[in-house]
Amino acid sequence: MSDLRGARINDGASLNQSARTEGTRRLPFGWLRVRCGGGATWGIGAALFLVLEVILAVGAPFLAGYDPLKGDLDQRLLAPGTAGHLLGTDQLGRDLLARMLYGARISLVVGVVAVAVAGTVGVVAGLVMAYRGGWLDIVGSRLVDVQLSFPFMALALSIAAVLGASLMGIIATLAISSWVLYARLVRGETLVMKQQEFVDAARTMGAPWWRILVRHILPNVVGPAIALGSLEAGRLIVAESSLSFLGYGIQPPIPAWGNMLAEGKDYMARAWWLTVLPGLAVSLTCLSTTLLGDWLTEILDPRQRN
Repeated sequence: MSDLRGARINDGASLNQSARTEGTRRLPFGWLRVRCGGGATWGIGAALFLVLEVILAVGAPFLAGYDPLKGDLDQRLLAPGTAGHLLGTDQLGRDLLARMLYGARISLVVGVVAVAVAGTVGVVAGLVMAYRGGWLDIVGSRLVDVQLSFPFMALALSIAAVLGASLMGIIATLAISSWVLYARLVRGETLVMKQQEFVDAARTMGAPWWRILVRHILPNVVGPAIALGSLEAGRLIVAESSLSFLGYGIQPPIPAWGNMLAEGKDYMARAWWLTVLPGLAVSLTCLSTTLLGDWLTEILDPRQRN
């Protein structure tokens, strides 16, 4: 009887272990466990697409083959697939592939830098507001609430009109418009973490508040902030393209996907590629960052794990 009972226990343990193995897959990095479902597949695919996009943008001077600012009126409005012009040319005879590659540089730089600046400011603000509390938390929370009450694009247009249409101005505009999202997220996470026993233990041992934030709370709240940053990168790229389309972003003749859309809208009936291709680039980049953000949320947010 004891042997039979032991065999049943071993069989049950084997089944449980098999179920756990089917539910998760261990990547070569031993610390990272991801679900073996569609989220991981789409997330990895999105990450690979973004890596390819970065490689193409960095290698634009070597891959473009043409000066994105130099046109040839004899070669204007050539259709995609024309010999020497894979994606065709625009209304001034400029190679569209070259302009797309250089435009990717603008969008990726704006998305990454604006997310980094907004995320840093928002994470620091959320940590300090939640942990210190008092009037600092009250004033900071009301500021966050007031800014969130404004429509994002209306606020971004107002700030862009003041800061001017330049690369640094656009980055500052988007960072100022979006830092509150990180502040609100991190503040909520910190309010929960500061009640945990390991934080009470550190406080009892006399650790200063800033050390508790950096050593004990920050590592536990930075994961959701990173996932939010990945989701926000796509939204900020769309916002930059929108500002450029409206004339408040990167100005022609510098190639940016937004002003390429603005320049091509008058030629939609004759040259569809002038709007479809930049619009497709914006859409695919935004979709990829969203899928990557969903996957990172699944990995980095403990509440999403089994």
